[in-house]
Parts: sequence; structure tokens; C-alpha cells
Amino acid sequence: MALRITKGYKQLLAEAEGMVTAITVDQARDLLHRDDHVFIDLRDVREVQREGGIPGAKLCPRGMLEFWIDPESPYHKPLFAEDKTFVFFCAAAWRSALAARTAIEMGLNPVVHIAGGFTAWRDAGMEVERRDAKPRPESAAAPAAS
Repeated sequence: MALRITKGYKQLLAEAEGMVTAITVDQARDLLHRDDHVFIDLRDVREVQREGGIPGAKLCPRGMLEFWIDPESPYHKPLFAEDKTFVFFCAAAWRSALAARTAIEMGLNPVVHIAGGFTAWRDAGMEVERRDAKPRPESAAAPAAS
């Protein structure tokens, strides 16, 4: 007997998109170099190596987001405690919509995401930062054992 899920990814995405503000590539470009905004690249390290990234964006692999946001987590990153607007993106805006929803539910605010993701950014001819060397996530080291 096949396992029946009760909520599929399309419904999860629709719910997230109803809760999270999506900004256009042009809006994102205008925010890129502002001190009160930080761009968070949720893609896998291999994607960033292969495709490049938005200049200055901080890499936060999607699987670590909740742990990096929570100040009680041993993996917490101080970046997420800063008083800034967080601009999330991934390849096509699916992961970023879901991640932004989760971040908002955790109390991180304000959070927006880029409609169309990095693909829309690149296809619009925006600047892409090549990352040929293996990029390290924002302080990827595990915390010291206590």
C-alpha cells in the first residue's frame, strides 16, 4: 500500500507564497548594497560553485537554516540576530518561499524572497559572482564540544 501524504509541495508553496513577500529582481538589485539588508543564498554549495551567486550573499544551506536562526542552537549564527531585512533566494524560489515562511514562523522578521530566485536574477542579466573555489557557508565549523 502506498503512503498517502496529506499536503503536497504545491499546497505548501501556495501557503508560503500567501504569507511571504516576494520581491522582483529589480527590487532586489536596488536593495543589494544597502547596509540594512542581507541576502541569504539557500542553495547547496555545489549549485553555487556551478552557477555562481549574487554578489555579497551569505551562503546558508537550506538544511541548516532553523539551527542557524535559533539563538539556543549550538549552530546559531549571529548574522541572524542582526536588525536587518533578510532577502532569501534559491534557484527558482521554491526553497526560499518555504524557508522564508519557516523563518517568519520562528520570529525572524522582516524576511522577503526573490521571485524566480537566482535563475531569474541571472536571466535578467544581473551581476553574478563566480565562486570557483569551494565556498564555505557562513562559519561552517561545528561548535566546540562542551
